[in-house]
Amino acid sequence: MATCTIVIPCYNEADRLKVGEFRDYLAQSPDVSLLYVNDGSTDSTLRVLQELQKEMPNQISVLDLEKNSGKGEAVRSGLLCAIRNGASCVGFWDADLATPLSAIGDLRAVLLSDPEIDVVFGSRVKLLGRNIERRASRHYLGRAFATCAALVLGLEVYDTQCGAKLFRVTPHLEQVLAQPFCSRWIFDVELIARFLKLSAVDSEAKKKFIYEFPLYSWRDVPGSKVRLRDFFRSAMDLYKIRRRYFGRMQARQVGGLRPEPSGDTSKSEVKVRSSNV
Repeated sequence: MATCTIVIPCYNEADRLKVGEFRDYLAQSPDVSLLYVNDGSTDSTLRVLQELQKEMPNQISVLDLEKNSGKGEAVRSGLLCAIRNGASCVGFWDADLATPLSAIGDLRAVLLSDPEIDVVFGSRVKLLGRNIERRASRHYLGRAFATCAALVLGLEVYDTQCGAKLFRVTPHLEQVLAQPFCSRWIFDVELIARFLKLSAVDSEAKKKFIYEFPLYSWRDVPGSKVRLRDFFRSAMDLYKIRRRYFGRMQARQVGGLRPEPSGDTSKSEVKVRSSNV
């Protein structure tokens, strides 16, 4: 498998997948592979992905989850699979390509430039010379949410929810991904929370391991599954993350992550039919 593997979570994306753009990017990027995770789609997504895999078997793999488990679990399963297959750099990307695939090179360059950086997030900052096309309603709701997330995390993060992220493969990353997320809607914030709990360092050092890269291009894609009600659900999830990772009465264990509740864990298990990886 290529050195850098990008996970693409897919749920009912058959009509939106820009197959040509994925194909063209890989033809020019022989050291990058894509791992598509079919998250229990009910349309023809799996068939489309398998056909794409047949065209470029050396750079495309498909992980098929038996039932829909949410984007967070699809991403977590895909990242762990990529790590097991020997990738030194892993990440995830939105299937609608709101962030163009060319930005993978920009984020990788940041990781290569500084060994202290383990996490690079794409950030949708509207600056001169950048082409960020975002609906006003989503922008302002996003800014309000980002401010709340920054307060919970104690970190001056600008954009937690952009679907373009890259990670250096380290033992910390494997620990962060070891357990299912408690949040279905804002697992990105929970990822950061887990990294912070594992890093027994001062606040200034914490700011160095994660880097936000202002994207050159990003645009809202029609057909987004994000709805207004999801922002309210996200607020509830933010509260859960605050309680679990930063509450006064939080449980402790080696590495600082709170253990999963005991009892029936069947709801958090993901069944894989056929990984082809």
